[in-house]
Amino acid sequence: MAQTAAKAEELVKTLRDTIVSLVRGEGPDLSARQLAVFLTCYLDESGHTVRGLASSLNVSKPAITRALDRLGELDLARRKVDPLDRRSVLVQRTPKGAAYLKEIRSIMGEAADEEAKKVRQEDKPVRRATLRRVAAA
Repeated sequence: MAQTAAKAEELVKTLRDTIVSLVRGEGPDLSARQLAVFLTCYLDESGHTVRGLASSLNVSKPAITRALDRLGELDLARRKVDPLDRRSVLVQRTPKGAAYLKEIRSIMGEAADEEAKKVRQEDKPVRRATLRRVAAA
């Protein structure tokens, strides 16, 4: 159980470091909802609609529309009327959005490496003490 809590703590710190880097960087500053919509569209290979995103994220269609408005302004996603069902709006990825996801992955990877390095440094004194106890026994 302690290992699970430690891993969760490490993940939360990685998330914090990633978000801080994104906020400090030159890229767009997305809200949590905008980031959730963006990541859902880019990480889930299936096609997305406003209705589907609203259902998947359990938020209203107007909230998804507002998030997509912002993502569209930043050219991270675009909407297109579904040619098979003109009542439905499809969400499409963009090259700029793909580049932004690549940047997020890179920043998160660096943050995870840094956090893992910190955890290893914190573990060294404990391991040394354990080794001394074992050697003394």
